[in-house]
Amino acid sequence: MIRQVFLMMLLAVSGAQMAMADDAEVAEINKALQVLAPGVKPDSITPSSMPGIYEVTLGAEVVYISKNGRYMLQGDMVDLQTKKNLTEGKRAAGRLKLVNSMREDRMIVFAPTKVKHTITVFTDVDCAYCRKMHAEISELNQLGIKVRYMLYPRAGVNSESYEKAVSVWCAKDRKTALTTAKATGTIAKKTCENPVREHMALADSAGVSGTPTLVLEDGRTLPGYVPAQRLARLLDAAGANKAN
Repeated sequence: MIRQVFLMMLLAVSGAQMAMADDAEVAEINKALQVLAPGVKPDSITPSSMPGIYEVTLGAEVVYISKNGRYMLQGDMVDLQTKKNLTEGKRAAGRLKLVNSMREDRMIVFAPTKVKHTITVFTDVDCAYCRKMHAEISELNQLGIKVRYMLYPRAGVNSESYEKAVSVWCAKDRKTALTTAKATGTIAKKTCENPVREHMALADSAGVSGTPTLVLEDGRTLPGYVPAQRLARLLDAAGANKAN
C-alpha cells in the first residue's frame, strides 16, 4: 500500500501559497510516485502553502513532495500564524469521502426517526468498548444520532471475529443479529455475499487501526468509546462551529 511506501521513504524537506500547479512539476511528482508505488493514482497533487512543496493526497493519506519529485515529507503542516493544522483538514476531507463512498445499504444502520447527526463507526463484534457503545444505541438514537456501522474485525480475515462479522451480515435481521452478537459473544454461523472485506479495506485506507473508531460528520475521528450524552454535546458543538 502507498501508506507503507510513504512510511519507508521519509525524507526531510525544508509562506505564500503558489497560485497554480505547474504541469511539468506535477509530471515529475507523478513519475516519482510511480517508481515508489506503480499503478497507484493519487486523488490530488496541488501546491501546498509552503513554496516549492506539493501536497499529495490518497484517501486519508497526505504527504508533501518537492517540486522536482526528489524529496518527500510525511507529517503535519501547521500555519504558525493561525495555529491551524493544514494537514488534518485534508485528512478529514479524504476520510469523509471514503466513508461516504460506501452505500448505506452496505452498512448496518441504526437510525432515529428524526436525524440530527450522523456518525460512521468501525466496529468489532468482540471488542469490549464496541459492546459498551452499542449498549447505548437506543440512547444515541433518542438523541437524534444515526449510527452507520462498518464491520472491522481486528484479528483479520479467517479469524473467529471475522466469521462473526460475516454471520451478522448474513443474518435475516442484521441489526438484531449485531445486538445479540455483541451482548452474548455468539451468533449462529452463516455465510453469504458480504461487504466485510470492503469495510476492512476502507478502514485501512481511512487510517483506522482500532475499534470503535467514530468518523464524524466533518471527517474527524474519535477513537474509543464515548458516552452517548458527551458524544451528543461534541456533535452539537461541531455543528455550531461549522455554522459560524
